[in-house]
Amino acid sequence: MSVTRRSMIGGMAAGLGLSLGAPRVFAQTTRLAGPEDLIAAAKLSGKVGYLVANARTGKILEQRDANQPMPPASTLKSITSLYALSTLGPSGRFATRLMATGPVRGGVIQGDLILAGGGDPTLSTDDLADMAAALRAKGVSGVTGRFLVWGGALPYEHEIAGDQPIHVAYNPAVSGLILNSNRVFFEWKRAGNGYQIGMEAKADRNMPTAYTASMAVANRKSPLFTYSDGGGKELWTVAQPSLGKAGNRWLPVRRPALYAGDVFQTLARAQGIPLPGPEELQGLPAGEILVDHGSTGLRDVLKDMLKYSTNLTAEAVGLATSARLGAGGSLVASGRAMGDWLRAQTGASSARFVDHSGLGAASRISAAEMTGALARLGPGVDLRPILRNIPLRDAQGKVVANHPIKVQAKTGTLNFVSTLTGYVSAPGGTELVFTIFTGDVARREASARSEAPEGSRGWIGRSKRLQQQLIERWSVAYG
Repeated sequence: MSVTRRSMIGGMAAGLGLSLGAPRVFAQTTRLAGPEDLIAAAKLSGKVGYLVANARTGKILEQRDANQPMPPASTLKSITSLYALSTLGPSGRFATRLMATGPVRGGVIQGDLILAGGGDPTLSTDDLADMAAALRAKGVSGVTGRFLVWGGALPYEHEIAGDQPIHVAYNPAVSGLILNSNRVFFEWKRAGNGYQIGMEAKADRNMPTAYTASMAVANRKSPLFTYSDGGGKELWTVAQPSLGKAGNRWLPVRRPALYAGDVFQTLARAQGIPLPGPEELQGLPAGEILVDHGSTGLRDVLKDMLKYSTNLTAEAVGLATSARLGAGGSLVASGRAMGDWLRAQTGASSARFVDHSGLGAASRISAAEMTGALARLGPGVDLRPILRNIPLRDAQGKVVANHPIKVQAKTGTLNFVSTLTGYVSAPGGTELVFTIFTGDVARREASARSEAPEGSRGWIGRSKRLQQQLIERWSVAYG
């Protein structure tokens, strides 16, 4: 007996808790565009894979190359959210603490003051300012010992992915002490024959100078930026012709613990608490907790991460989850642990992850496995409400207000990779769960360390249009 294409797909579906279904038949005045016609019209190099299923019954409605492992890009953050919510719970919090190794006498700590990170990916300069004020409110006015910083709650990584441009703020260092998503705000303004430069730890209420980072303007056309570690100070240069009259951008921080300590020292001084320069601590000693700052609950942290696609938040949350499970030890090991967890939960045998954000292009998962994870695990942790509402657009690219098709999903974008996964409410009342992967891996690899390679923007635009067309088709055919 030969194995038919349908029976092969059926075997795959059974492993995901999904089953095969048939399209509904509608009386239509015009023929519904076929998926292959839509794909051909998109003119995408590389591969297109997708799977859509009925979210209530699990029936697979349509698929194409659904078993092909492909780069998930930032849709991996949906798996990270499932991983974290299932393990840490929706109300889990990350704590940042000020600790003293000795008693406080006459307002002076008789020992060292420690700024101890707890892996909070949302910690801002304003939060540190509030902690400095709270320390002063406790009557502290100085220390006899050192000012120490500790980021060992999470393993340190110099960057998330090694094939990104050196200056992109979405690829910073990873540490257990995180400030402003480990970014520094670089701004410039022409002044006389040169430029006035600022390197600041910018937040809503506070914007102190970041003394651990410096910028020099270089008379060259390229490269755009250079970076070096000056032994405690991060040294940047920028090509002068790229600056124009004025502007600003975020840059990644590679020494996050010292950066946070430097900023806190400035904020504490403003509260009348002079501190010595920060020193990085490898192991955390015992001490009395003087100030304890907690993040919002994990569910809210993840909602913001999914909305803004914050890579560092995904890595911090994923690493913390692996640590709770007794796994990890490095970003790659933690990504592997998340893949092992997903296989145990859903049988996703081809899933291989090198991080938790999807920034690492070596991660792989199939459209069938991604859809299966959302279908089987999403309802248990109530994932859909924290996904972003994806607006649908007209032929001119304008958002259609009050569109009858409602989509909550996670997008993903790398050079020549565009992905989408989530849920659809069709006008007829049918609830769908889906994944669409498009990717040209060869062109992605050829454009490593390029911020905007030629052709990528148009490729991604055509992919996003195809994604909407497929969603519209499914909503009509199966809604």
